[in-house]
Amino acid sequence: MTEEQEQQQEQEQEPEQQPESQIETPPETQTDVEVQPDFPPNSDVTVESVTEAVLFASDEPLREARLADIVGTSTSQVRQHIQNLNDKYQANNNAFRIEQIAGGYQMMTLSPYNHWLQKLLRVRDAGKLSPAALETLAIIAYKQPIIRADIETIRGVAVGEIIRTIMYKGLVKIIGRAEVVGRPLLYGTTKKFLEVFGLNSLKDLPKIEELKKPPT
Repeated sequence: MTEEQEQQQEQEQEPEQQPESQIETPPETQTDVEVQPDFPPNSDVTVESVTEAVLFASDEPLREARLADIVGTSTSQVRQHIQNLNDKYQANNNAFRIEQIAGGYQMMTLSPYNHWLQKLLRVRDAGKLSPAALETLAIIAYKQPIIRADIETIRGVAVGEIIRTIMYKGLVKIIGRAEVVGRPLLYGTTKKFLEVFGLNSLKDLPKIEELKKPPT
């Protein structure tokens, strides 16, 4: 083999080198950094306060990724903001915390306050009345003390079951007996009735004349 043939063989065996500009480099490792949304200038709005507002307004648990997408930050920052908020709530002795529920986060009241929350739920439930029950309750409220027969005369139907329902909800009670034959029971509204409908006293009931006016 000649010297020229040996040089040609060596060149064929050497790997082809790419220009430096064509060499691919691995992409940079992405870091989980916080993205700062565009907040109004000179405002007190922060990523943490936005996180708090979103959780406060939500009626269901929000997953980290969903919360991060809404707020405009990373999931690791969401966790950090939630921890910071809970630390503040504990320091201020607030009645609530941000808890992990069903794979997400939700603002929850602490268990020592369950007694009062149950009372609130009972009041809300009392407000869920059928049109017939509301009509009967309105008659009792405006005409009290009133006997069952008079309520049925006004409504034109039997109201025994409806009266039992609104009494069970604590909105109506027996307040005495009428001085007529048979001495039927007299019905009137309760303090809870005022609480449910946001009245200070029965004097705050809308005037019947006002109720008859067509809506403007």
